[in-house]
Amino acid sequence: MTGRVGPRLRDLTSTDAVRILEITRLTGVFREEELVIADEVFHDAVGAPGPSGGTGTEARPYYALGAEVEGELVGWICWGRTPCTEGTWDLYWLAVDPGAHRGGNGTALVEEMERRLKGRARLITIDTSGRPDYTPTREFYAARGYIAVARVPDFYAPGDDQVIFTKHLEQ
Repeated sequence: MTGRVGPRLRDLTSTDAVRILEITRLTGVFREEELVIADEVFHDAVGAPGPSGGTGTEARPYYALGAEVEGELVGWICWGRTPCTEGTWDLYWLAVDPGAHRGGNGTALVEEMERRLKGRARLITIDTSGRPDYTPTREFYAARGYIAVARVPDFYAPGDDQVIFTKHLEQ
């Protein structure tokens, strides 16, 4: 009996920019201004000049990782230190091509981020939307041990709450 082979995880490079934006757009949940921010954060993570400038030589505040299936990039994750905290990190972006959902790609990305943060992070936080179309996203995080600890009504827009998830990592 042959087991399912998971995605191949790899660090992202500036050559992945077009596909990263495409994956993020394909999720269908992000507003255009959010896509602009995702693109900027991606470029900061890979140390490349982004659409808003920058030399690509600044200290990288973010880390990015991609998931490939059969040679195709199908998902990405981006995380970074939370400023002015001790051992708190934010998961900023996680997006998987809808055609690759339920294939373990998002789980593999989250688990690898957590593995890389082991011994460096004591707490991971995630801010996400409270909109109904984000229900699968919130369920995904909860199923991986993240706990919804706060809800800020109308944070992103009227009727679009901010839901904050956290997970403590063992030191």
